[in-house]
Amino acid sequence: MYFAQPRKTLVGQQMALLTIIGFWAFYALILSLRAALLDFPEQSTLFERRLMVAGVGVFVTWLMYMGLRLADRNSLGFRVGMAFLASIPCAIILASANFYIFNLYDPVSLFKDPDVGKTVEELKDRLGLSFWQEIADISVTHYFFLIAWASLYVAIGYAREVREAERKTSRFAQAAQDAELRSLRYQVNPHFLFNTLNSLSSLVITSKPKEAEAMIQNLSNFYRTSLSSDPLEDVTLEEEVDLQRLYLEIEGVRYPKRLRTAIDIAPDLINQHVPALILQPLVENAIKYGVSRTTRPVTISIQAQADGEHMVISVSDDGDPVDAEHVGGNGIGLANVRDRLEAHYKSAARLDTETLSGGGFVARLTLPLSHRVKS
Repeated sequence: MYFAQPRKTLVGQQMALLTIIGFWAFYALILSLRAALLDFPEQSTLFERRLMVAGVGVFVTWLMYMGLRLADRNSLGFRVGMAFLASIPCAIILASANFYIFNLYDPVSLFKDPDVGKTVEELKDRLGLSFWQEIADISVTHYFFLIAWASLYVAIGYAREVREAERKTSRFAQAAQDAELRSLRYQVNPHFLFNTLNSLSSLVITSKPKEAEAMIQNLSNFYRTSLSSDPLEDVTLEEEVDLQRLYLEIEGVRYPKRLRTAIDIAPDLINQHVPALILQPLVENAIKYGVSRTTRPVTISIQAQADGEHMVISVSDDGDPVDAEHVGGNGIGLANVRDRLEAHYKSAARLDTETLSGGGFVARLTLPLSHRVKS
């Protein structure tokens, strides 16, 4: 075991000094009250001596503090052991100072009864106590007093160390969450790009250059808008819906006769914040399962309304009946949405999916309001 060089003192000098002075002031007060209750003579003189002992105690305890802080970054058991060991020599030093101040330096009578003894020296002779016996007796009392302060010191230091560890863990957890949010957000773009390039390829193969040019232009606008935002920052619902309009225009080039859109956003929700591109997988899913699998016109609807302290955003299509994969939401896109909601909101948000009775599918996002809706 070695003394670790502390990165930063767990208990600062000001805090240590205040606790030391507080402990020794308590020591002088308790002994003075005891002497007053026992009606010892020379109360003022005894009080002055206790203050002298307390002064020595403050100095010795400060030296012990300077030693204990060297072990701050070691294990708790090691610090406790050091506190118990360091208290032994400090208690002996204090006992010697106490013996000198009360017994050798201008002794005074402690008892009124002359039969017991008029001076401390006479009492010591009657009890037959040697010098070392008295030192040992006084040392025990001071030892437990010093242990009490050392225990407080170790407890304060350990509590601060725990708080530092909690803050560090919190920073690591936040960094991990940020990395997860970035990863989930960036999963959306390649997935969307893959599908769009497939659509663009189909337009080129079928000799539709104007449509291909329009799709490329819209694709450029879409990525310029989506990539300019920070993956960790939210966007307003209005911005998110505008981005989905742009995406639907891209797909509208691919399905000019089949794709119809309907957007209905409550005006008081347009400034609510949502994760960027959170609707993208839902709209893409509606295209994949609602529009591409039928030859008739299909309407994709985006709606948002307030529901108490939450807002409900739905993306639906009125396409043909869908299979179990679509209903269960097992695709990469819907799984990505659920993962992003969990990382961003924990249990405060959810994604629900439902098959419509007349055919088609609806995905509903329930998100907490970022700020209160004006009534």
